[in-house]
Amino acid sequence: MTTRLIQIRQGGLRKVGLIDEPKIRLLAEFASIYELANAAIKTGMKLPALVRQSLSDESLHYDDVYAGTSEWRILPAADHPEEPARCLVTGTGLTHTASAKNRNAMHAASDVLTDSMKMFQWGLEGGRPEAGKIGTAPEWFYKGCGTMLCAHGEPLVVPTYAEDGGEEPEVAGVYLISPDGKPYRIGFTVGNEFSDHQFERRNYLNLAGSKLRNCAVGPELVIDHEFHSVPGVVAVERDGQAFWSHEIKTGGAEMCHSLRNIEHHHFKFASHRRPGDLHVHFFGADAFSFGAGIELHDGDVMKVRFEGFGRALSNPISIDEAEDKIVAVTPLA
Repeated sequence: MTTRLIQIRQGGLRKVGLIDEPKIRLLAEFASIYELANAAIKTGMKLPALVRQSLSDESLHYDDVYAGTSEWRILPAADHPEEPARCLVTGTGLTHTASAKNRNAMHAASDVLTDSMKMFQWGLEGGRPEAGKIGTAPEWFYKGCGTMLCAHGEPLVVPTYAEDGGEEPEVAGVYLISPDGKPYRIGFTVGNEFSDHQFERRNYLNLAGSKLRNCAVGPELVIDHEFHSVPGVVAVERDGQAFWSHEIKTGGAEMCHSLRNIEHHHFKFASHRRPGDLHVHFFGADAFSFGAGIELHDGDVMKVRFEGFGRALSNPISIDEAEDKIVAVTPLA
């Protein structure tokens, strides 16, 4: 049995709950997973034990909360409740074979090996080092701070300046930096690392800008799951009907980089080990609708589910049709 947590709110009141289907059992002491993880580091307790020690007698019907018919609303599965800017949202790309093939197809104009495929090949050759060794660095990208995180059911927005928006079904790791600068993994969560694939396809150097979009994680955080080989499904609904779906897989056995190597290359930077910071790091996608030639429409619903990670993450796409306007900078001099 895995330990699955959820963050919910009612107005200004926040709670953490343990998923015990069909109920959410509320914790008595902690208002956020961030607070819970800090307590585990401080006391030296393992998170599952701390969770069970903190359970109250209160519970909620999960179906109502999940459907949005309760007064309680689901929050992102991880956040920094006091300072969203101290949550760094990042990711590693070109980790899965299908991801590399999709990227290569975007940019290949000849039989010459693209930079994307070169990076993937380097990962195959050196991304799984033996214990005590440092492997090849994976591709790394920045998505934004905690203000970019959306919850289950919230829309993911294609802004006026974007060329498109599309789902990327992934698992993300959630980490907290201790007071002495040591990174701790809190757990894993289902994610939709929403990106602008049309803009990226124009030129691979547009990758950085294509990633600066909001994204979604949740609805649950799993704190004791084996991240080895995790099957799942990504799907798109249009007008309330199933439109497209694809089986997916992620986990250490499905990637060219080991989890340990990915984590090392993220946290080797001193700026990524700032005490009190939270990190949400995406591990890459196995398949997505853009790779199948599908253009998402306003109102389409993207769904991502991985076995063992709780209920599916579901988010509608919202296309901002307003006119794109120049952002003018005012000089102070």
